[in-house]
Amino acid sequence: MNATADRDPEELEREIEGTRAHLSQTLDELQARLSPRARLNAAAETMRATSEEWLQRGTRAVMPDITSMIRMDHTHVLALFRRFRPQTSLSRKRALVANACLALEVHAQLEEEIFYPALRAAVGSNEVLDKSVSEHDEMRKAVTTLRQLQPTDARYEDTFHTLIREVLHHVADEETVLLPLAERVLKDELGELGMQMTRRRVQLLKPHAGELAVTTAQSFPVLVGAVAVGVMLLGWLAVRPTPRARR
Repeated sequence: MNATADRDPEELEREIEGTRAHLSQTLDELQARLSPRARLNAAAETMRATSEEWLQRGTRAVMPDITSMIRMDHTHVLALFRRFRPQTSLSRKRALVANACLALEVHAQLEEEIFYPALRAAVGSNEVLDKSVSEHDEMRKAVTTLRQLQPTDARYEDTFHTLIREVLHHVADEETVLLPLAERVLKDELGELGMQMTRRRVQLLKPHAGELAVTTAQSFPVLVGAVAVGVMLLGWLAVRPTPRARR
């Protein structure tokens, strides 16, 4: 006989609820350790320093390396997650989810086209790297479902919370394993890979420029929003003709 079937339903429910509470606490602690506010401040400083150096030197050589860009992407999405609350207005929830879905899709494609192949060529098989694409696929399923739902749908928040959990685990693996590994084995290639990622990012985001502008404005305060789309700004700086080339 199934031992679970013999257990008291109320006891099972208490155990399930305890598991849910533990998972929620763990995710909260993980998200706090990743500290979106601190990371946004650091990203803002990076953006200011990079932009100032670019303007002073008139060169493309100061683009962020690929691991810095990946961390900025993570920061963007974590900041969106922090702003999604039960009391948030429906219009802002829709903007937060749309912005996060677009950011995650572009981020995943960039990693799969540029970062993962470069890292795999350097290290071969790696447990975290090997599961990364399948984790992206699970994320894409949640994104597809969210785009078919309205904020008033009962499944909307549950689906977004599922996406948050998946992304937090994925980000934790990348930030503790893959990015430090890349900075060891690809240290001479990080800048060039960052340039490749920037060029490709601009191509992927260009058809969504209007959506990006609207949902970012709805999702973030003005100054934080400027930081959140800062990588896009650097992408424009990277691919626009230099003053000399325009003559």
